Amino acid sequence: MEEVDKIIIFSLRTIGCDIEDEIVSLKQFSTELIVSSAVQCIKTILKQDVDLPNTLPGGMSARFRVGTGLANYIQELGYKGEIGYQTFLYSNESEIRKVFMFLVDKLPKDTAEAAEEPLGSSALLQRAIASSVLRQMKSPWISPNLKQDSITWRGKPLMWQREGSCAMCNYRACKLKSPSGSGDLTKKVPKELKSYYSECLPYITNQTTNHKDTAPSILEEIASEISAQMEWENEWNSQGLATRLSEKDYRAKKRQRIQKRLAETLRQDVKRSQEVSSSRSAQNLQQVLDKMASRTSSAKTKGSRFTHTEQLVFAKDEALSQIGTEAEKPHTEEELIKQREEEVLEIKQELESVTSKLDQLDLEVKKFNAGVKQMEEEINTQSRQNSDKEENYKVKKRTLDLLPDAENNIAKVQAIVDSSAQKLVTLANQWEKHRVPLIQQFRELKELNSKKESEAERRLEEIKAYRQKMKEVADDARNKEEMLKHLNAEYTSMKKDEKRSSYTKRMMEIMSSIKKQRDEIEKVLIDTRSIQKEINNLSGKLDRTFTVTDELIFRDAKKDESVKKAYRHLAALHENCEQLMKTVADTGVIMREIRELEDQIENESKNKVLSNLEKITSDYQQMKKENHSMIEKIKHKS
Repeated sequence: MEEVDKIIIFSLRTIGCDIEDEIVSLKQFSTELIVSSAVQCIKTILKQDVDLPNTLPGGMSARFRVGTGLANYIQELGYKGEIGYQTFLYSNESEIRKVFMFLVDKLPKDTAEAAEEPLGSSALLQRAIASSVLRQMKSPWISPNLKQDSITWRGKPLMWQREGSCAMCNYRACKLKSPSGSGDLTKKVPKELKSYYSECLPYITNQTTNHKDTAPSILEEIASEISAQMEWENEWNSQGLATRLSEKDYRAKKRQRIQKRLAETLRQDVKRSQEVSSSRSAQNLQQVLDKMASRTSSAKTKGSRFTHTEQLVFAKDEALSQIGTEAEKPHTEEELIKQREEEVLEIKQELESVTSKLDQLDLEVKKFNAGVKQMEEEINTQSRQNSDKEENYKVKKRTLDLLPDAENNIAKVQAIVDSSAQKLVTLANQWEKHRVPLIQQFRELKELNSKKESEAERRLEEIKAYRQKMKEVADDARNKEEMLKHLNAEYTSMKKDEKRSSYTKRMMEIMSSIKKQRDEIEKVLIDTRSIQKEINNLSGKLDRTFTVTDELIFRDAKKDESVKKAYRHLAALHENCEQLMKTVADTGVIMREIRELEDQIENESKNKVLSNLEKITSDYQQMKKENHSMIEKIKHKS
């Protein structure tokens, strides 16, 4: 504690406390010196004048006020220990040491400008923002049209431009392709489409030729979707609601109407093309196709792919030969080649037109099949409605047939009602028999469920308590981390001068003295253990020697009378030795208790109980005198 006291006294002297050179420990501090040092520490920490005197006043009430004010100021600084006026007026060495250690720790440290604190990214960002805002606030206002570009481009001079216009560009939008239906969980997207979206479809940023066109393209896409949605809402509100159909049915009906229009236009186009293409080559091509169809129909699905291609090639050759025989024979070989090429081109064109027509016809067939399915569904709904209406008709017809013989029919109905009532009564009795055990079982299960719920609530409360503890532990860890950062910052900002070296030297001396004391304590413990072991060995040896001697003398005592007397003396000697050993052990215990009492007396003497008691009695007498004098003054005035 001497080193701690030296550090505290050195710190108090550095802030201006008048402490004499002879004082080297807090034990030597007087009450006036304690109060003046504490007041000076509080003024240095708060960096302002405090309504507390540096010296104790003469009156006891004023002294108590000063002590109470000191205690309040120190508690406001964050001191957690017990403190009051008695801490300063009737001081205790350990309590005063704790208070001054707290105050010295709170003293402001001398920070060098060169040493910067290790700050985090958020603190650096806030500092940069604050400096930028402060610089902009200090600068004069300039019109946006008179702002000078601060960036030079390829050595060009600075130019005047409008503020914020350096990143402006033209608005160009292009069509974007984005995944559709993948966000809706109710719709099933095919695997091929998913693989296309994930592997083949480029990103939106890569679909535009220029990177600046990405944002306009996205805005244009969103605007088109919103406009389409608004158009659909307007159409649904104006036309769809009037049809009294659901939104899904209205969409399906609109789709059918559009498909009918397309089919009608396709039919008209086919008729026109048929009227126009009524030439001889078309007829020949039709014959060739008929032959090919007949061959393929006769062959059905037998044969390999090679045979089918061979038949198709032979069929084309036959068609070309047939067309060539029917046409006029040319005179030269070149004309024959040209004519054949022209005929091949015409046949290819006609074949393409025919295949397109076939595709159109396939589409029409699919549409007709869809219409057939829809008509079948409508027929099924109509048949269900007809069956319901037939059932209603049969019921009404039966009731009308019963009207001519109403009395007999009413009596029959009454008998049926009575029998059904009787059945209901019997069923109710049977149900009551089954209901009682079921209700009992339900109550038992309900009670068991309530117990489980209470157990679950209890466990939930425990979980909440554990979570609260976890939060408290996390907060504590966070506070400790912040404290560690603060202490590291203070450590880095401290001056690395001779004071630190002296402190470290003293700490190393303290550590070496503690190490020496520890070594001495270990030596004493080793000596104590060896002595205890030796005592145990000697006591065991003594017991064994006594037992052997006792057996030998007892064996000879039966024969000789003198040996009996020796046996009695041996027993008395053994008893006296045991009493002597017990006395030595009791003496050791008493000496240990004496040492403990001496330590307690020394601790109590450090607390200065007697001196404090004398001070308290003297202060009490002084307060009585002050009160008596005040009473006399009041009587004299009255």
